[in-house]
Amino acid sequence: MSRMSLTRFLIEAQREGHINPQLRLLIEVVARACKRISVAVGKGALSDVLGDAVSGAGASSVNVQGEAQKKLDVLSNEILLEANAWGGHLAACASEEMEHCQPIPDAFPRGNYLLLFDPLDGSSNIDVNVSIGTIFSVLRAPDGAGEPEDAHFLQPGSAQVAAGYCVYGPSTLLVLSVGHGTHVFTLDREQGSFVLTRRDVRIPESTREFAINMSNQRHWEPPMQAYVADLLAGREGPRGKDYNMRWIASMVADVHRILTRGGIFIYPWDRREPDRPGKLRLMYEANPMAMLVEQAGGAATDGRRRILDIQPGSLHERVAVFLGSKDEVEAATRYHREHDARG
Repeated sequence: MSRMSLTRFLIEAQREGHINPQLRLLIEVVARACKRISVAVGKGALSDVLGDAVSGAGASSVNVQGEAQKKLDVLSNEILLEANAWGGHLAACASEEMEHCQPIPDAFPRGNYLLLFDPLDGSSNIDVNVSIGTIFSVLRAPDGAGEPEDAHFLQPGSAQVAAGYCVYGPSTLLVLSVGHGTHVFTLDREQGSFVLTRRDVRIPESTREFAINMSNQRHWEPPMQAYVADLLAGREGPRGKDYNMRWIASMVADVHRILTRGGIFIYPWDRREPDRPGKLRLMYEANPMAMLVEQAGGAATDGRRRILDIQPGSLHERVAVFLGSKDEVEAATRYHREHDARG
């Protein structure tokens, strides 16, 4: 029996009233762009896409976040922008790599959706051949909003109509939710199409694995210190079981492992940048991942609040992230809330 293609899956979702034709086309265009990025990633040094991007002045290029850009960062951003410019389903795009949103040019038809994306997550792993990925989020453009602007994107994550990521690893996988479960599609390289390989992913509610960068421990706030200390205490500690730590440093790869077998991914606030509430981007990383995890039965908070309830104040807002197995996310969040209650 043949497997279901992404196109067929989306057509059936449309027939069931979960999406409309415009959103179906948007997701298909994003998937095609991800296939192009997958090809570029797969060629690596053979197509001169490794290493830092260089600005016109000959210096290393940096993005709006002040971070050095890799050649693949720039290429992936261009692929996504170009692919979505002409389809007629978008009003505007916003990228982690750009300061402001980019409206669809007047020469092309405009649709009713807003697309946000992190074109290539895990840039530090590009040159060492570790899994990296693309993250995306889709919102509805406000009715009667006129010319698209940054403020139109400032909607809570609960308003997302679709979210997903592609992970470029031993196989290329597209993980997608349109609000009715989280599903995994594998790229069939011979056929050139994404094929449904896991429907309705469910994250185990409890876990013995956590993913965090332990080198930052000295910068964490007290409830985070206490939580991890109790994890490390193992079976003899208050949590009553031995935990293993995993850390890939590509959010898509770490989250995909959690979707596959459970665990908790944590990127907490720390004192190195005290004025920022966290490290990861709410709109480009935390919101889409939170939607995917919740749709798979998991949970996602910033240590205190449900991520999808946060009202963003800016396009590049940062946030702390705790997501994954429901019981463990609730436990980590409880440490922070109880600390706050004690004052």
